Amino acid sequence: MTDLETPLRKVLGEKTSKALAGHLELETVGDLLYHFPRRYDERGEHTDIRALAVGEQVTVMAQVQRTHLRPMRARRGQLLEVTVGDGTGGVLGLTFFNQAWRERDLRPGRWGLFAGKVTEFRGKRQLNGPDYVILDDQDGTEIDEFAGALIPVYPAAAAVPTWVIARCVRVALDTFEPPPDPLPEAVRRRRHLTDLGTALRQIHRPDSQASLAAARRRLKWDEAFAVQVSLVQRKLRALDWPAVPRPRAGGGLLDGFDATLPYQLTEGQRAVGADISTDLSAPHPMHRLLQGEVGSGKTVCALRAMLQVVDAGGQAALLAPTEVLAAQHQRAVADLLGPMGRAGELDSADQATRVTLLTGSLGAAARRSTLASVASGEAGIVIGTHALLYEGVDFADLGLVVVDEQHRFGVEQRDALRAKANQPPHVLVMTATPIPRTVAMTVYGDLEISTLTELPRGRSPIASHVVPAAEKPAFLDRAWRRLTEEVAAGHQAYVVCPRIGDGDTDSDPVGEEGRRPPLAVLDVAPLLADGPLKGLRIGVLHGRLPADEKDTVMRAFAAGDLDVLVATTVVEVGVDVPNATVMIVLDADRFGVSQLHQLRGRVGRGTAPGLCLLVTEAPPASPARERLDAVASTSDGFRLAELDLEQRREGDVLGATQSGRRSHLRLLSLLRDRELIGDARTEAITLVEADPELTGHPVLRDWVTALVDEERAEYLEKG
Repeated sequence: MTDLETPLRKVLGEKTSKALAGHLELETVGDLLYHFPRRYDERGEHTDIRALAVGEQVTVMAQVQRTHLRPMRARRGQLLEVTVGDGTGGVLGLTFFNQAWRERDLRPGRWGLFAGKVTEFRGKRQLNGPDYVILDDQDGTEIDEFAGALIPVYPAAAAVPTWVIARCVRVALDTFEPPPDPLPEAVRRRRHLTDLGTALRQIHRPDSQASLAAARRRLKWDEAFAVQVSLVQRKLRALDWPAVPRPRAGGGLLDGFDATLPYQLTEGQRAVGADISTDLSAPHPMHRLLQGEVGSGKTVCALRAMLQVVDAGGQAALLAPTEVLAAQHQRAVADLLGPMGRAGELDSADQATRVTLLTGSLGAAARRSTLASVASGEAGIVIGTHALLYEGVDFADLGLVVVDEQHRFGVEQRDALRAKANQPPHVLVMTATPIPRTVAMTVYGDLEISTLTELPRGRSPIASHVVPAAEKPAFLDRAWRRLTEEVAAGHQAYVVCPRIGDGDTDSDPVGEEGRRPPLAVLDVAPLLADGPLKGLRIGVLHGRLPADEKDTVMRAFAAGDLDVLVATTVVEVGVDVPNATVMIVLDADRFGVSQLHQLRGRVGRGTAPGLCLLVTEAPPASPARERLDAVASTSDGFRLAELDLEQRREGDVLGATQSGRRSHLRLLSLLRDRELIGDARTEAITLVEADPELTGHPVLRDWVTALVDEERAEYLEKG
């Protein structure tokens, strides 16, 4: 008998097991049985051959219609031409060079699976020398690998086609002994789930559509439940960590800030503020994710939390992903606090703290002074990049860590900042990328989640339009005229390019073979200065500029000394220039949905309406164009986040790498399985609250460890 750990060489022999390991990284029986079919062809319901794309590696089920053997003119030998069809009118050619004997196999009327790369010859699609397997043998009886009505089609390699995998699976299942079921019997009973052994057999060799559906549902539950158990465990363990409570103190900086704020907080900001204040008052660390649309007022919520901690005698650190954003935050916080943020200066308020910026580009003298104010506690609010993590940066009493744009930091970096506190600090992470509910449950499930949905009063709407530069070049000319009109009216503009240029090797975010290179800042800026934007004051901003140059450019743009900023996505987050009303995104199809939504949030931040023009050469009705049309049609970031998820490959939501047989999610869909994920979380909470370390469920404990290993667990924190 075999189990999940049995090496495949003991079951299949050296040659076959070596091919599976070399081409598909399958080394154990468990690897093979968890290599699930990607689809199932059903006898009588066949592949739509008309939908095949040239260049695609495919496996199709089709019926031989006719064969023709003829001599080749250009060289010696014979060419066997076979036509197969799918029963719906679609036909595909198969060609075999000097293999006349295959005509005996490929008799008209026989059904088979045919695998190869789709090519085109004289306007007709064909497979050259495809691998194939006939679905019935010479006596007209079905071959054993495909005895059922449902034909599994596996993710395969050219050297290991789907029918070889099916044959290997059959051999493995013949001697397979299922492991003890990790899913508690009570959960299986409540949720009407089949046992693991049956599920593994039926997903490979289903008796019917119903048994296949039951198998898939059970195996999805394994994935969802393991992830949720791990997240609930992490959440409960965090409650056991000690933290210094930082309750709100009356008459302090926070009260003074609220009294001088020139506008009213939105209802959402007040509600989120109350939740954060309660968390900060508790004797265990806050772990809260604050998500909100671009411009929804997250920074003010974070600042109020920081002031509550400073009032309670602690320090707060705000970690930003770039120096541009860190400097922007420092200026914004200093402006919001006014005299209350200038402790030690002549014009400081009676009650004040110091707001300090710490980045890698500080000079030696400024760095020594800054480090001293952080170590003494004189600096109550410290804003910086990953420079805050360096050895030698010591806090007097770090009480709160605020991480902006959470997804840009790894768990190691956040842990390094946490380690600078005497006890675990409270943690608030922020993102302007809206997160669909199931992603929030699956990736951020160990955090409390707050959402800001309202925009502050006075914010202006943003109109977005697609500019089809290839088929309507006049539209692009009009876009540049529209930009100059806005500048003439006293406003400013951004022009965003996918890459820096000058020999860089920046990757194309949505690249395809055969496309021209993405437009670059260093190429576009001089063309605009000499062409449609001649006479305007143009600045350039990108990630390769030295930090002081970046800061100089941003300050000049913020002060109105520049009309147009030609930039990369370095302006994607945090840049706040209320006078900027136009953004033109060149090669917009090279960006993702969420990225475009973030970018356009840089305009319309003042009282004048914003305009975002998405310039593209993508043809009409192409996926890229449809994506841009969707972005232009709505400003609802949560709807766009769902769209982004639909268009991305969900696969491994816990990480980009694979390290072990069950280290990523194979079946679970964050879109289609919302209800199942919610049910799994409910069951996980019930189980873990009763048995936090799963001591009464050792098989489940080992299973969770295997699926959500340490690398994946860290990725859960990263998002």
